Amino acid sequence: MAKRYKNIPNRLQAFIRKQPIFFVGTAASEGRVNVSPKGMDSLRILDPNRVVWLNVTGSGNETAAHLLQQNRMTIMFCAFEGAPMILRLYGNAKIIHPGDPEWQELADYFPKIPGQRQIFDVHIDLVQTSCGMAVPILEYKGEREALNQWADDKGEQGIREYWEEKNKVSLDSLPTDL
Repeated sequence: MAKRYKNIPNRLQAFIRKQPIFFVGTAASEGRVNVSPKGMDSLRILDPNRVVWLNVTGSGNETAAHLLQQNRMTIMFCAFEGAPMILRLYGNAKIIHPGDPEWQELADYFPKIPGQRQIFDVHIDLVQTSCGMAVPILEYKGEREALNQWADDKGEQGIREYWEEKNKVSLDSLPTDL
């Protein structure tokens, strides 16, 4: 049932591109493990061993804090329609901030989304599929606009103030470098 690959085969790249949601998992050497759902057309495959994910402002910043401690990341996709499958991408991630030299080149892969905070550049060293037979069949009805509206209402200065208040440290008081 489970299969392993050293990179993302073309058929799995096509599967990833169709997914409206993915899940990101990270952990520091101690403390809580974080798993976050992501959407908003925020993931791009750059080559069979590299994906980038645009991260926008959220209630926390666990992923960044964890990557500063341990640069491991797992990205998971589930088939909620069609044939069952779970796909996991395992690798090491680097954090890119808006002021970093690589930012603009990578940001150009994405639509302009308010509250852009980081890009995670993930180098994949293992791809695994598994059956996914227990994953329910769900109907996708569209993106939520609430986060974009919230960020537009806050404006750039309001977002920076929010980062200062809510995104500078993790739940385990680890710095996020924001």
